[in-house]
Amino acid sequence: MNKLNRRAFLMTASAATLAAASPSFAATPRQRVFIGSNKPDGILAFDWDPATAELAPSGVAAKLDNVDWITFSPDRAFLYAASEVDSFNGKPTGGVVSFQVVNGNLERVSAWSSAGKGTCHVAVDQTGKLLLSADYGGGSAAFYSVFNGIIRPLNQFYYKGHGPNLDRQQSAHAHFASFSPDNQFAYINDLGADCIHIYRISVPPPIDDTIPTLKVGSPQLILSGTYHARPGAGCRTLHFHPNGYTAYCVNELDSTVDVLAWNKTDGSLTLVTRLNLLPEGYHGSTRACDTVISRDGKFVYFANRDDDFLFSLQADPKTGALTPIARSSCGGKIPRNFTLDPTERWMLVANQDSNNIAVFARNPETGVLAEHGKSFPVAAPMCILFA
Repeated sequence: MNKLNRRAFLMTASAATLAAASPSFAATPRQRVFIGSNKPDGILAFDWDPATAELAPSGVAAKLDNVDWITFSPDRAFLYAASEVDSFNGKPTGGVVSFQVVNGNLERVSAWSSAGKGTCHVAVDQTGKLLLSADYGGGSAAFYSVFNGIIRPLNQFYYKGHGPNLDRQQSAHAHFASFSPDNQFAYINDLGADCIHIYRISVPPPIDDTIPTLKVGSPQLILSGTYHARPGAGCRTLHFHPNGYTAYCVNELDSTVDVLAWNKTDGSLTLVTRLNLLPEGYHGSTRACDTVISRDGKFVYFANRDDDFLFSLQADPKTGALTPIARSSCGGKIPRNFTLDPTERWMLVANQDSNNIAVFARNPETGVLAEHGKSFPVAAPMCILFA
């Protein structure tokens, strides 16, 4: 474990965590953390101590090449992983793999090819019965059903389109999959075509509703609309605010965030305002990345790469409107993903190119992140998931 300005970290952590020394907090048990790695080992296991902000390695949880994203089923009994490879199970695609979580370890359950190359994201719906994957290289997405962790393919989608950025937008690049808060709609962010594809989830009724034991027909995704971002923006991720009608689309290529109004009637997204993540006067390379929203909806955080910073903002819990607090260090190079620990007193950042997880103290009352933190070596970390 390497330390970043140890004295500054200890002083800031003490002030920011408030109750870290209290008996109830100190008694919090260690928690298993899974980290997706863009290396052959794939998914790594760690143990997290919220009292000391220590992340202790616990071996390889599952070998799977180039894991870009991992996510749990709603009951946390199963974990799903996206493998960003160009060939999987003998097909020219990426892969989607499911694991059962057994005593903090992972046991493989099933694996399927995705729709195209470079599978970079996977999402599970609120019922735990539906799964989506997005393929950056293939410009495609795949839709699956899930039962007891077993994945079964339902449909595939292939996108066409391009944007004005000649280096990054020659073709469609599906980058992120998500489900609406009410579980009625699905979304695929297309970085290459500057848009979000919107689908209504259709679940056919039983053949005879007087016989409840009959199997329900296969769910379908029906295209119901498209959100078009500013040309050259590069729609990367989509996150919904707890208020139930605000969403944030992070645009990678111009480092902006589209603050959107979500219409639960038709699933549509409408631009409310656009936030610039970059400091005034910055003209270097830049790529916006990911979003973290506190459970109470009062604070929102964005990560930006190349100039490598976290941007903290206060959010109106009712409207989702954002007020900047400060930009701060991400503790490394190229933050790929970041997350709050379950106590929300620590922010963990997966820095892909510097091969480390940085940990920063967070004041839950003000939302402020410490400028200095701790650093733990992890090979090409891509996604952090608390069990």
